[in-house]
Amino acid sequence: MKRKIILNSVVIAILLVLFVVLSLIVDNGAVGQYKDADGFIMTQEQVDAYVADGGSLEDLSTVDTPYYATYLALLPPVIAIVLALVTKEVFSSLFVGVLAGALLATNFNPVGTLTTIVSDGFIASVADAWNAGILMFLVLLGMMVALINKAGGSRAFGAWAQSHVKTRVGAQLATFALGVLIFVDDYFNCLTVGSVMRPVADSKNISRAKLAYLIDATAAPVCMIAPISSWAAAVAGVVVSVNGLSLFIKAIPYNFYSLLTIVMILVITLLKFDYGPMKKHEINAVNGDIFSEGERHTGDGEEAEYNAKGRVIDLVLPVVFLIIACIIGMIYTGGFFDGTSFVDAFANCDASVGLALGSAVAVIFTAIYLIARRVISFKDAMASLPKGFCAMVPAILILCFAWTLNGVTGTLGAAVYVHDLMAGAAEGLTMLLPAIIFVVACLLAFATGTSWGTFGILIPIVTALFQVGADGSIPELMVIGISACLAGAVCGDHCSPISDTTIMASAGAQCNHVNHVSTQLPYAITVAAVSFVSFIIAGFVQNWLICLPIAILLMVGTLLVIKAITKKKA
Repeated sequence: MKRKIILNSVVIAILLVLFVVLSLIVDNGAVGQYKDADGFIMTQEQVDAYVADGGSLEDLSTVDTPYYATYLALLPPVIAIVLALVTKEVFSSLFVGVLAGALLATNFNPVGTLTTIVSDGFIASVADAWNAGILMFLVLLGMMVALINKAGGSRAFGAWAQSHVKTRVGAQLATFALGVLIFVDDYFNCLTVGSVMRPVADSKNISRAKLAYLIDATAAPVCMIAPISSWAAAVAGVVVSVNGLSLFIKAIPYNFYSLLTIVMILVITLLKFDYGPMKKHEINAVNGDIFSEGERHTGDGEEAEYNAKGRVIDLVLPVVFLIIACIIGMIYTGGFFDGTSFVDAFANCDASVGLALGSAVAVIFTAIYLIARRVISFKDAMASLPKGFCAMVPAILILCFAWTLNGVTGTLGAAVYVHDLMAGAAEGLTMLLPAIIFVVACLLAFATGTSWGTFGILIPIVTALFQVGADGSIPELMVIGISACLAGAVCGDHCSPISDTTIMASAGAQCNHVNHVSTQLPYAITVAAVSFVSFIIAGFVQNWLICLPIAILLMVGTLLVIKAITKKKA
């Protein structure tokens, strides 16, 4: 314990010194200069042209800090991530990251720092319509899980699974299959798969860390290769120069990270091996300890109460209703019931509102159904609602911190800095561009914790790097570049402890968040390394029929080598 405190203190001291030194030597020389609507610093010629076109200087914002659009814009999330991994404390680490970002954004003004954290940070994050919808969805799903637990549905499903799912491999494959089937949205995927498969995984002594990995690995990666999903809609909405949905579909065979993550799950499950920190968690789980370390969520307090009236249908029916209600809610927000086609409705949907609507209806249905079946009383149902809310409080807190950190990073001009990096890399490295784009997207998503924000920043840059044919045809290298952007965004999001999807996977599995991140990281990095090589090959070959089989063979071969090495060490 004493060694851990000393180590944590040393790491914090090093980060503090690094932060101070870097802040003293960096100055962009742009304080007071004007920024355009996208945050790019304007030259005097651009300002003059803007005024000549009738624009008013009062409508433009100015650069207020010497650290704007420098590499220090990415330092706050890096501080938060390093602290979280070393100290195992998520909340304090995220707060330190937010504090560092606010100090840089206000040029170390104490009053401005406090205002930035409270007003421009937490209040703005919670007040955002999209974020509020996601928080509502989290709370409602927590309430629904609490109702099912009180009715004994989870216990009944666990007992059924114990008699029908015979092996640990079967339980892992069942989790994987359910994750693939629920492809419409990653948030929905994480919490639903976690709620359904947690009793199954527990009955087969699968560690919570492994369950969280299986949930996370079938959330964003699967959504990113599903044409009918909230992610496809988001990508289609960002692309403006060509048909966004068509480009998304063409990019699927080149999305190596998502596809190889699926290969990874199947190989390590069927070959029954793990490596890195996950191996320790799985060995402990086989011996009866599914948590290894950190807090131990055995349920929400209600699941321990045996309810003889509980049946498998008490879990299955509410979950099926939830899936249907959320899909209907999403297409409703896209205008399906006003005459819009199903595909266009999905492309134009507001997933945040749709999921909140669907989950609200599902909670009402679940309560009425369970009361009508006389499994629980009205009083028990109402008592379960605040318990469900309380169960989601840790995930909600982490999300609010992560959103605030992302906002502060945006204020520091991280997007502008990355844009300049990409523009410099494009010169003379055409065939290597997909691999470069993949790495940049990985780093940006890892630092900011948002894949949507990452491809929102990078896709316009990528499409600008490649010329669309005179007949409107899309060059193959553009397709590969977009795939690299999307794959990198998912990869960075998958690795980042401040990613909302990673946070929700931890919540869905009821796994300690730092345990989930530390055990998942070696797996994600392995897939990322193979994906990087695959994008180099794709940049030269430019044919997915050749590149994809090579990538799969490389992935399987890499895992076989890792298995042989770990077996030899054991």
